[in-house]
Amino acid sequence: MKVFIANFGRENYEWPVCLQRGTIATMNRVDLQKLWAAGDRDAYIDLQMKGKTAAGITPTKAVASRWFNLMTIIAETDGDLWIHREKDQLWWTTSRSSTPTFEPKHETVGEKRDVIVCHKPSEPWSNRNRSGNRLDWNALHPKACEFLFTEGTLQQLRDDYAEYAAALINGDDLSPWHSRPEWKAKIEKAKGKKGVATIFNARQRSAARMAMTAMGTVAGANGQKALHTVKNKDMGFASQQDLEKYLLDLLELQEGLCAITGLALQFDGDHDDVEMLCSLDRIDSAGHYEPGNLQIVCRFINRWKRADGDDEFRRLIRVVRSISDS
Repeated sequence: MKVFIANFGRENYEWPVCLQRGTIATMNRVDLQKLWAAGDRDAYIDLQMKGKTAAGITPTKAVASRWFNLMTIIAETDGDLWIHREKDQLWWTTSRSSTPTFEPKHETVGEKRDVIVCHKPSEPWSNRNRSGNRLDWNALHPKACEFLFTEGTLQQLRDDYAEYAAALINGDDLSPWHSRPEWKAKIEKAKGKKGVATIFNARQRSAARMAMTAMGTVAGANGQKALHTVKNKDMGFASQQDLEKYLLDLLELQEGLCAITGLALQFDGDHDDVEMLCSLDRIDSAGHYEPGNLQIVCRFINRWKRADGDDEFRRLIRVVRSISDS
């Protein structure tokens, strides 16, 4: 069983329908849906990369590929646990094997696109665990609040977090997690703070730190001769503030995930693993800090990648994953 945290359309506009019908949903623009239905991943990605988001950012190949996968995940899910936060309540359901439906719709929010909505049947949504206790967001452990919420479309939880989520829904004993030192530390740190606002602040701190580092790197790298020639790096943003705004938009576009591995990024001040902190990477390491050549990855990924080509590094990551999955 896989465990997913999900939202349903921009501003969650499809959530009331999912709640009423007992479904999980995602959507594609009509022209993109035709390419998905034909299984033409390359054409889908190319078309996505020709457009821009509402924030004016051109999706990277990795982001466009992830969007292609979203429809597949929803359409094929069966027996998986799905969790959704709606205001102060946590809702959950399990997907069924029934055939999904694909329905045309004109969006009433955002760009008001004509889309095809995929509705995958599920069990009725519930805001109570299997023991009958209400799942109030404010009653959750602050550590759990970090991974039981996503600003993006969906996120699959890794093993340990997935086991916690399943135990929470089952009404099982959560002390094996709550007794851990890092979980206890979150309790102390969360005193006097409230939920999601701390995540937003942490994102802003992360964006400021990455922007400051990039500005400093550019200032110290102008092709001068040292023991070796330092690569020339130009800044394609008028100010640090402009870069920070771009990075915040990029984090939203990447749905808070590492652009290369898909791992959940962690943010300054709300992290428990420094290797998962956001790190700004140039897709083409010989290129500049400019729109279209930036992606945000986990710190350890940036360190491992160094000056390697992006495509080659992604290939090596796939090789490692294929061995670990075998």
